[in-house]
Amino acid sequence: MNDDPNLGWLLLTNDDGIEALGIRLLVELLNKRGHKVVVFAPSTNHSATGMRINLMTPLTWRFRNNLREQWDITNQDNLHLIELDGSPCDTMIVSLDKGLEHILPGIVPRLVVSGVNLGPNMSQDSYHSGTMGAAREAGLYGMPAIASSLTSFDEEGMDKAVEATVDVIEQALNVLPMIPENLRRPSVDISAPHVSRWPNIEASPAWESDPEDALRNAFRHGELMLNLNTPPTWNGEYQITRLGMRWYRDAISFGSTNNDEKTATFTIGAASIDHTPVEKSDCDAVMEHKSSISCLPTWPQTHPLALDDRLLTWSLESCEGKYPVWLQ
Repeated sequence: MNDDPNLGWLLLTNDDGIEALGIRLLVELLNKRGHKVVVFAPSTNHSATGMRINLMTPLTWRFRNNLREQWDITNQDNLHLIELDGSPCDTMIVSLDKGLEHILPGIVPRLVVSGVNLGPNMSQDSYHSGTMGAAREAGLYGMPAIASSLTSFDEEGMDKAVEATVDVIEQALNVLPMIPENLRRPSVDISAPHVSRWPNIEASPAWESDPEDALRNAFRHGELMLNLNTPPTWNGEYQITRLGMRWYRDAISFGSTNNDEKTATFTIGAASIDHTPVEKSDCDAVMEHKSSISCLPTWPQTHPLALDDRLLTWSLESCEGKYPVWLQ
């Protein structure tokens, strides 16, 4: 581990709140393995809030040192616990846009990890997920980021999702510099090999000579994030995936208060989920009891920093091995 007390820190957040089981178990295992961790997480549950942020609203933060007494912490010096009265994206904006520097001067995060979430974040969940929203927000700030979820709403099996997450974190650290190269984007290079040239489509893409290096740089600079989904029945294997297809059916239930139609209510919560098989998809991998690792673009299509689609295709098709080929 690095001897500089200010470098090498992992910055953790989630959308279930700082007291959630997933983030506690993740902190405990990372601490036991010698990693330095700053938790900057919402004070309460903000599930399914996507990338919601609180504009022009003062957000209160607090140290949560009381949790140290409740959690199994081996090295107290390697841990800071902070909660924010805000959304998952708020925690990333505040912490990365000099808030963390204000609270803990000198400490520089090396990697952002969001999770481990209770419940899956696959397919169209990528639009609604606060867990993924926080990781994507970190990418917008130029930080490498990983989102991680247990694909069950039952806490049983969370230890397996945490184990898979720590494994992927440690593999990712092998390709990351100790000091982030692009935090708060001091420079913007729209000619980087991994960036799409749309609407101009070159016959030979700029990354063609070294696609692995292009993908590593995309991850280091925040243009690519990892999304991990681990089933409670995880068999220890990983699958490199794309987003799959699943459909929430009968999502609306109807009700009223005291039989008064003027106070009729709608409740959103799917009664069932249908699955459409897709080759190399996150949904299909999880159904095979594998942990899904999806390499996802941070920026939307047509944005000047969007990833080249052909590079993502190369990454998916070159997925032999335990991890994405560019992480090995």
